[in-house]
Amino acid sequence: MKNKLLIVWSSGEIEVAKKLVLLYGSVMLPRNYWDEATIMLWGPSAKLVAENTELQEKVRNCMVTGVKFNVCVVCSDEYGVTKDLENLGIEPIHTGEMMTNALQSDWKVITF
Repeated sequence: MKNKLLIVWSSGEIEVAKKLVLLYGSVMLPRNYWDEATIMLWGPSAKLVAENTELQEKVRNCMVTGVKFNVCVVCSDEYGVTKDLENLGIEPIHTGEMMTNALQSDWKVITF
């Protein structure tokens, strides 16, 4: 069985992004903490990433390690940032479905 982690990132605080979500996100697969990992942007984090080039670079650094990223399409549409996030490689999805599936299966889910 694979160890799978879903990080639900809703905080719009830059320090939470830099010192927690993206810091851990950049090392969790290279250090073999998890076999598979996804970071889900939901709410204010979508706008934060779309507007901050430093965070965009940190997202790219996480992606290089194999971490997958997606975003709540309703949120990104409401903020007007869906295309910006897609261009970064973040997949717009209906996050409620993925989170429900993760919670009902063998994924570990943590929210910031």
